[in-house]
Amino acid sequence: MRSHLLNDTTAEQYRRSVTEGVERVAAKIAATDRPFTGVTVDALAPRIDGIDLDQPLYDTTAVLDELEEVYLRDAIYFHHPRYLAHLNCPVVIPAVLGEAVLSAVNSSLDTWDQSAGGTLIERKLIDWTTARIGLGPAADGVFTSGGTQSNLQALLLAREEAKPGRDGLEGPASLARLRIFASEVSHFSVKKSAKLLGLGEDAVVSVPVDTDKRMQTLALARELERCVTAGLVPMAVVATAGTTDFGSIDPLPEIAELCERYGTWMHVDAAYGCGLLASVRHRDRIDGIERADSVTVDYHKSFFQPVSSSAVLVRDAATLRHATYHAEYLNPRRMVQERIPNQVDKSLQTTRRFDALKLWMTLRTMGADGIGRLFDEVCDLAAEGWRLLAADPRFDVVVEPSLSTLVFRCIPAAVTDPAEIDRANLYARKALFASGDAVVAGTKVGARQYLKFTLLNPETTTDDIAAVLDLIAGHAEQYLGEPLDRAS
Repeated sequence: MRSHLLNDTTAEQYRRSVTEGVERVAAKIAATDRPFTGVTVDALAPRIDGIDLDQPLYDTTAVLDELEEVYLRDAIYFHHPRYLAHLNCPVVIPAVLGEAVLSAVNSSLDTWDQSAGGTLIERKLIDWTTARIGLGPAADGVFTSGGTQSNLQALLLAREEAKPGRDGLEGPASLARLRIFASEVSHFSVKKSAKLLGLGEDAVVSVPVDTDKRMQTLALARELERCVTAGLVPMAVVATAGTTDFGSIDPLPEIAELCERYGTWMHVDAAYGCGLLASVRHRDRIDGIERADSVTVDYHKSFFQPVSSSAVLVRDAATLRHATYHAEYLNPRRMVQERIPNQVDKSLQTTRRFDALKLWMTLRTMGADGIGRLFDEVCDLAAEGWRLLAADPRFDVVVEPSLSTLVFRCIPAAVTDPAEIDRANLYARKALFASGDAVVAGTKVGARQYLKFTLLNPETTTDDIAAVLDLIAGHAEQYLGEPLDRAS
C-alpha cells in the first residue's frame, strides 16, 4: 500500500491519477447542460448505501467510474448560469490550480515550521485586505473556515474587550450583562455565536430594518440607550454589508458614529459584500467599513474562490491576543521573542489548510480589478433583473438590490388567500428543483413565502433570468390550475 503515498517515488503515478481525475471533471463541466439532474434522496441514497467501504476497488479508474455514479453525475453545479440559489459562486481557474497545489503539498498554517512561505503569503493577503478596507497600520487578521467562524471569533474578541475594567465587569456572572445588537435580518451565526460564547441567544438585541432591509439607526440608538440605562453593557454592534436574504448593506457610517458614542465594538459582517472591496465601480456602497473594529470577509462568496476561503480582520492586532494560547510542543512563548510568526497565535483553529494560496494565485493571475469587474457584472445583472421583475405583474419583488440578490414571489391575480399563494411558490421552487432546469432559493419575508435569486455568475444573462421566471410562473400555474396574468 506504500505505492499510494505521495513521495519522490510515486510522483509519476500522482501525475497520472490527478490528470485522469481532472479530465473527468473537465469533461463533465463541458457537457453539463443544466445545474442539477433532479435526482431524489430516495433514488441516490441506496446507491451510496450499497457500497461496502471495507471492499476497496484497488484501481483509480474504477474508483472514478464509481464516483461518476454516486457524485459527479448528480452534483449541483454552481458554474451553470441557471444556478441562482445560494451564496455559491463559480470559481476561477487560478484558484482551482491553487487548490491542487495546496492539497498536494499539504502545509498546515498553524506554525512557521509547518508552512514557512505559506505563513508569509497568508500574512501578505491579510495586510492586502485590511488595506483595502482601510483599517489602518495596526490591523491584522487570520484566515478562517467561513463567515460563521469569523463572526464567532470577532464576537469573542468583542466580549473580552468589553469585560476588563468596565464597571467591575468580571467573572462568569458578568456575562449576563453583555448585549449584542444586530439587525433582524442579520446572519443566524450572530445568535449562534452568542450561545457558544456563554451569553445566550437572548443577549442578541434584534434591531428593526427599514423598507430596504437596512438596520434602522434611530432604532439602534434607542436600543443602545435603553441598554445603558438598564445597567447593561453594549458589547458589540454587528452591521451587515450584504445580508444573506436581501444583499442589503446597513448604514455603516451612522452605525460607526453610534458605536463611538457608546464605546461599543463595531463588527461588520461583509461575508457577502466583501466583493465590493475589489469593485471598480461600486466600492462606495460600503463606505464606513474602515471604521469597524473587526470585519468578516468570505472570498468564497464574492471573490470567486473555492470553499473554503474566509478571514476575520481586526483594526488592532493586539485584540487577537484573546485567541492566543501557547503550547511547548507547538508555539512556546519564546517564539514571540524570537520573532517567529506562528499563525496559530491568532486563530481558533490549530491545524489549518493553506486556503490563502487560492486567493494568492487569483490575484497574481487576474489582479484585483479582474475580480472586481466580475463582481460588478453580477451586481449590474441584479439591477437588470429587478427591472424585469418590477415590470412583470406576475411577480412581487421586495427591494431594489444593493448587491446581487433578488427576493420575489408569484402573485396570481385570481387567488387572494395568502396561504394558498405561499403554497404555490413553495411548489414552484420544489418542482423547478426536481426538473433540474434551474435552482433557486426560498425564504420568508414576514410570515409569507418568497423565492430568491442569488446572482453570482457573470455568465448568467437577463435571458436566463427571464426564462427561469417563466418556468417558475409555469409551475405556479400548474399548482393553481390557472394562468398568471402576464405583462402586455
